[in-house]
Amino acid sequence: MFHRKFLAPLAIAFLVAGAAPVLAADCVLHVTRTACPGQEKESFSKCGGSASCIEKKPAASAAECVAAATAACANSRTTITKYKKVTADFEGSAVESGKDFCVGNPDYPYAAKEECK
Repeated sequence: MFHRKFLAPLAIAFLVAGAAPVLAADCVLHVTRTACPGQEKESFSKCGGSASCIEKKPAASAAECVAAATAACANSRTTITKYKKVTADFEGSAVESGKDFCVGNPDYPYAAKEECK
């Protein structure tokens, strides 16, 4: 009797939910910043003092990981960080063959300039 009282609501919950919930997988962003001259300490502060670091983002698909990588390219500190390079891994594999998602970003043209914006 006890088992029926316990298991019946549990079974109903699984039936109502349908399929198992979609869980976020590992989306790992590899971020490398190029600092403006003399701004290395401030620019690299977001990576614990290093030019490069990883950031983990929740993503249910490779497409969501691409969106996270593209969003990470935004650079609001163009007088501190000249530009960024962002690649991504989803579930342990390089997304789009290790593409730099910042190429083509509106902030990226500053990579070719000698001075910061």
